[in-house]
Amino acid sequence: MKTVIVTGGSKGIGKCIATNLAKEGYNVVLNYNKSKKEAEKIKEELKAKGINIEIFKADVSKREEVKKLVKYSINKFTNIDVLINNAGIAKLQMFNDITDEDWNEMIDTNLNSAFYTTQEVISNMIHNKTGCIINISSIWGMVGASCEVAYSVSKAGLNGLTKALAKELRSI
Repeated sequence: MKTVIVTGGSKGIGKCIATNLAKEGYNVVLNYNKSKKEAEKIKEELKAKGINIEIFKADVSKREEVKKLVKYSINKFTNIDVLINNAGIAKLQMFNDITDEDWNEMIDTNLNSAFYTTQEVISNMIHNKTGCIINISSIWGMVGASCEVAYSVSKAGLNGLTKALAKELRSI
């Protein structure tokens, strides 16, 4: 049975991904940060149908919390076959209104989290000679968006990370 970690899995796209993969028989570790009630509800609903899913609280914008998420996942299921970097935030604001805190939060959540989680799972995937990493981005990462400069930059960085890492890992 394959194991997947879905970051930002308690709402929206992440919820759909985590729920569908659990229904398909994957071992799913649904990561959440602030949406504990939503994560617990998903777990309860699936357990009631006989479907297993694990939930784990971690702020994936912090490397130490990512390490705990990955350690938990490996201890629970041995392998990580799929990583879905879905965690993300957006904020509409004019460029001149972006504070250092706004900028750093956007980059940490939308880009650094993918860097941290990928670095933490990659050795497990390379050791097992299998693995898939999916980074959820946005059209704004390719074309940019007015009033979403920080978001657009973070997603453009994620696109660059995805393309470069695919080239690096295909030779391993």
